[in-house]
Amino acid sequence: MLVSTVFFASMHACVRYLSEDIHPFEIAFFRNLFGVMFLAPFIMRNGARLLRTRHFNWHLLRAGINVFAMLIFFYALSITPLATVQALSFTAPLFTTVLAVFLLGERVRFRRWAAVLAGFVGVLIILRPGAQPIEFGAILVLLSAAIWALTMIIIKRLSNTDSPLTITAYVTLFLTVMSLPPALWVWSWPDGWHWFWFVVAGFTGTMGQLCVAKAFAYADATLVLPFDFAKIIWGALLGFLFFGEYVSAYTWIGAVVIFGGATYVAYRERQIEKLKATSTG
Repeated sequence: MLVSTVFFASMHACVRYLSEDIHPFEIAFFRNLFGVMFLAPFIMRNGARLLRTRHFNWHLLRAGINVFAMLIFFYALSITPLATVQALSFTAPLFTTVLAVFLLGERVRFRRWAAVLAGFVGVLIILRPGAQPIEFGAILVLLSAAIWALTMIIIKRLSNTDSPLTITAYVTLFLTVMSLPPALWVWSWPDGWHWFWFVVAGFTGTMGQLCVAKAFAYADATLVLPFDFAKIIWGALLGFLFFGEYVSAYTWIGAVVIFGGATYVAYRERQIEKLKATSTG
């Protein structure tokens, strides 16, 4: 999981750098295109069985939702400090909990609601509405997190029958196709070093996804999730070194509060799953 945070933070920095010359929608397409290329060896090694699934429509729906989240997120990366993006993106599990109540009929008790509320207090600490104008990029990050939360619910369903590699392969293939029309709308031909950074973005994004899948396969979510906080550390470091960004104390405090709430939600969900397994076993 710690390695995945380095990959994802690096990909986000690539997107920020490329967005100075290339529209984020086009960057999203090339990130997916080169992601497929780096995923190709895994697909060829596993053959047709990798794409064998009984839930093709769910994979398609997940990608259809995911492409909107990705386009919004990449645009946010082009106009928002990297550390702020990382901090606000931690809200995705909080949105997942809220959506699960309405879409899946899950029962959420007081402690999880308290953790969700605490997480959103962390958002207010970062945004400080009334004390400063709320950045459009921050709103986009929160919107993308809410949309990503929908995909998390679908992934929960898919993970019962499909392997992490199958889920990753389908979403990468579909996203490449689905992100092409928006890219064509704003198309400008890349040149020179742009191609190198597209390759880096595709590699780091795909490796990050695979590392997360492996992390959850080898260890309990409650053990690996705390390491995800390193994303904001790498984001702050890369933002400072390459873009001259400084992280305010409010962002650090808010990030800790959001991440604490999200981690506790994950912990409680895992405890509930264990209790259900014990009672049915």
